Amino acid sequence: MKRFLPLVLLTAVAIVVAIVVVGVSAASSHLTEAPPQPVAFPHSLHVSDLELECAFCHRNADKTVEAGLPPVEICMFCHSVVGAGNPEIEKVRAAFASQKPIDWTRVYRVPDIVRFTHEPHIRAQLDCSNCHGDVAKMTTARPAGPLGMAQCIGCHRERGAPTDCSYCHY
Repeated sequence: MKRFLPLVLLTAVAIVVAIVVVGVSAASSHLTEAPPQPVAFPHSLHVSDLELECAFCHRNADKTVEAGLPPVEICMFCHSVVGAGNPEIEKVRAAFASQKPIDWTRVYRVPDIVRFTHEPHIRAQLDCSNCHGDVAKMTTARPAGPLGMAQCIGCHRERGAPTDCSYCHY
Protein backbone atom coordinates (compact mmCIF):
# COMPACT_ATOMS: atom_id res chain seq x y z
CA MET A 1 0.00 0.00 0.00
CA LYS A 2 2.87 2.38 0.83
CA ARG A 3 4.23 2.16 -2.69
CA PHE A 4 0.84 3.29 -4.11
CA LEU A 5 0.50 6.25 -1.73
CA PRO A 6 2.31 8.77 -4.02
CA LEU A 7 0.13 7.67 -6.93
CA VAL A 8 -3.06 8.03 -4.86
CA LEU A 9 -2.00 11.48 -3.64
CA LEU A 10 -1.05 12.60 -7.14
CA THR A 11 -4.40 11.39 -8.47
CA ALA A 12 -6.27 13.18 -5.68
CA VAL A 13 -4.41 16.42 -6.39
CA ALA A 14 -5.11 16.09 -10.12
CA ILE A 15 -8.82 15.58 -9.44
CA VAL A 16 -8.99 18.63 -7.17
CA VAL A 17 -7.15 20.77 -9.74
CA ALA A 18 -9.50 19.56 -12.49
CA ILE A 19 -12.56 20.38 -10.39
CA VAL A 20 -11.23 23.87 -9.64
CA VAL A 21 -10.36 24.54 -13.30
CA VAL A 22 -13.74 23.31 -14.52
CA GLY A 23 -15.53 25.30 -11.81
CA VAL A 24 -13.63 28.49 -12.60
CA SER A 25 -14.21 28.01 -16.32
CA ALA A 26 -17.92 27.45 -15.77
CA ALA A 27 -18.16 30.45 -13.48
CA SER A 28 -16.37 32.71 -15.95
CA SER A 29 -18.06 31.43 -19.09
CA HIS A 30 -20.92 33.91 -18.72
CA LEU A 31 -18.70 36.91 -18.13
CA THR A 32 -19.25 38.53 -21.51
CA GLU A 33 -23.02 38.44 -21.76
CA ALA A 34 -25.35 41.08 -20.41
CA PRO A 35 -27.99 39.39 -18.27
CA PRO A 36 -31.59 40.25 -19.13
CA GLN A 37 -32.98 43.01 -16.92
CA PRO A 38 -36.63 43.77 -16.08
CA VAL A 39 -36.16 47.38 -17.20
CA ALA A 40 -33.85 48.49 -20.00
CA PHE A 41 -31.53 50.85 -18.15
CA PRO A 42 -29.21 52.87 -20.40
CA HIS A 43 -26.09 53.44 -18.29
CA SER A 44 -24.70 55.54 -21.15
CA LEU A 45 -27.53 58.08 -20.78
CA HIS A 46 -27.35 58.28 -17.00
CA VAL A 47 -23.55 58.19 -16.59
CA SER A 48 -22.26 59.87 -19.73
CA ASP A 49 -25.00 62.26 -20.79
CA LEU A 50 -26.42 63.16 -17.36
CA GLU A 51 -23.08 62.73 -15.55
CA LEU A 52 -24.55 60.88 -12.58
CA GLU A 53 -21.95 59.32 -10.28
CA CYS A 54 -22.13 55.56 -9.77
CA ALA A 55 -22.84 56.15 -6.06
CA PHE A 56 -26.03 58.05 -6.89
CA CYS A 57 -27.74 54.74 -7.68
CA HIS A 58 -25.37 52.28 -6.00
CA ARG A 59 -25.59 54.01 -2.64
CA ASN A 60 -24.23 51.22 -0.47
CA ALA A 61 -21.00 50.58 -2.35
CA ASP A 62 -18.90 52.28 0.30
CA LYS A 63 -20.80 50.78 3.26
CA THR A 64 -21.72 47.16 2.58
CA VAL A 65 -20.37 44.03 0.95
CA GLU A 66 -22.46 44.58 -2.18
CA ALA A 67 -22.66 47.84 -4.11
CA GLY A 68 -26.39 47.32 -4.08
CA LEU A 69 -28.92 47.59 -6.82
CA PRO A 70 -30.96 50.76 -6.68
CA PRO A 71 -34.41 50.68 -5.14
CA VAL A 72 -37.20 52.05 -7.29
CA GLU A 73 -37.45 55.13 -5.04
CA ILE A 74 -34.05 56.29 -6.32
CA CYS A 75 -35.28 56.06 -9.90
CA MET A 76 -38.33 58.05 -8.94
CA PHE A 77 -36.24 61.03 -7.75
CA CYS A 78 -36.18 62.00 -11.42
CA HIS A 79 -38.70 59.77 -13.12
CA SER A 80 -41.65 61.06 -11.16
CA VAL A 81 -41.41 64.06 -13.51
CA VAL A 82 -39.19 62.93 -16.40
CA GLY A 83 -39.93 60.33 -19.06
CA ALA A 84 -43.71 60.07 -19.21
CA GLY A 85 -44.78 57.83 -22.05
CA ASN A 86 -41.46 55.98 -22.27
CA PRO A 87 -42.38 52.27 -21.88
CA GLU A 88 -39.32 51.48 -19.75
CA ILE A 89 -39.92 54.41 -17.42
CA GLU A 90 -43.57 53.43 -17.17
CA LYS A 91 -42.37 50.05 -15.82
CA VAL A 92 -40.46 51.93 -13.13
CA ARG A 93 -43.49 54.06 -12.30
CA ALA A 94 -45.73 50.97 -12.14
CA ALA A 95 -43.31 49.28 -9.75
CA PHE A 96 -43.31 52.37 -7.55
CA ALA A 97 -47.10 52.66 -7.61
CA SER A 98 -47.51 49.00 -6.64
CA GLN A 99 -44.77 49.31 -4.00
CA LYS A 100 -42.91 46.39 -5.57
CA PRO A 101 -39.15 46.46 -6.04
CA ILE A 102 -37.59 46.12 -9.46
CA ASP A 103 -36.03 42.68 -9.54
CA TRP A 104 -32.67 43.64 -11.10
CA THR A 105 -30.34 40.83 -12.14
CA ARG A 106 -26.81 41.01 -10.77
CA VAL A 107 -24.12 41.41 -13.40
CA TYR A 108 -21.13 40.49 -11.22
CA ARG A 109 -20.77 37.78 -8.63
CA VAL A 110 -17.61 36.60 -6.93
CA PRO A 111 -17.18 33.04 -5.64
CA ASP A 112 -18.36 32.34 -2.10
CA ILE A 113 -14.76 31.85 -0.94
CA VAL A 114 -13.95 35.47 -1.76
CA ARG A 115 -14.43 38.22 0.79
CA PHE A 116 -14.91 41.30 -1.38
CA THR A 117 -16.10 44.75 -0.44
CA HIS A 118 -16.12 47.89 -2.55
CA GLU A 119 -15.25 50.13 0.40
CA PRO A 120 -11.43 49.76 0.41
CA HIS A 121 -11.39 50.16 -3.37
CA ILE A 122 -13.41 53.37 -3.12
CA ARG A 123 -11.18 54.60 -0.29
CA ALA A 124 -8.15 53.93 -2.54
CA GLN A 125 -9.89 56.18 -5.10
CA LEU A 126 -10.10 53.51 -7.76
CA ASP A 127 -12.49 54.43 -10.51
CA CYS A 128 -15.40 52.01 -10.93
CA SER A 129 -14.35 51.51 -14.56
CA ASN A 130 -11.15 49.76 -13.41
CA CYS A 131 -13.20 46.63 -12.77
CA HIS A 132 -16.56 47.34 -14.38
CA GLY A 133 -15.35 48.78 -17.68
CA ASP A 134 -16.51 51.98 -19.30
CA VAL A 135 -20.12 51.83 -18.12
CA ALA A 136 -20.61 55.34 -19.51
CA LYS A 137 -20.55 53.79 -22.99
CA MET A 138 -22.79 50.82 -22.18
CA THR A 139 -26.45 50.89 -22.99
CA THR A 140 -26.82 47.61 -21.10
CA ALA A 141 -24.67 46.71 -18.10
CA ARG A 142 -22.52 43.75 -18.97
CA PRO A 143 -19.31 42.36 -17.57
CA ALA A 144 -16.31 44.18 -19.00
CA GLY A 145 -14.35 40.96 -18.91
CA PRO A 146 -13.39 38.31 -16.43
CA LEU A 147 -13.02 39.42 -12.85
CA GLY A 148 -10.91 36.63 -11.51
CA MET A 149 -8.05 36.14 -9.16
CA ALA A 150 -5.46 36.94 -11.85
CA GLN A 151 -6.99 40.37 -12.49
CA CYS A 152 -7.29 41.11 -8.77
CA ILE A 153 -3.74 40.01 -7.94
CA GLY A 154 -2.36 42.01 -10.88
CA CYS A 155 -4.16 45.14 -9.74
CA HIS A 156 -3.13 44.62 -6.11
CA ARG A 157 0.52 44.22 -7.13
CA GLU A 158 0.42 47.33 -9.35
CA ARG A 159 -0.91 49.40 -6.47
CA GLY A 160 0.98 47.82 -3.58
CA ALA A 161 -2.22 46.41 -2.05
CA PRO A 162 -2.12 43.22 0.05
CA THR A 163 -1.75 39.94 -1.86
CA ASP A 164 -1.85 37.59 1.11
CA CYS A 165 -4.49 34.90 0.49
CA SER A 166 -6.28 35.52 3.79
CA TYR A 167 -6.85 39.16 2.88
CA CYS A 168 -9.45 38.24 0.24
CA HIS A 169 -10.33 34.62 0.99
CA TYR A 170 -12.24 33.10 3.87
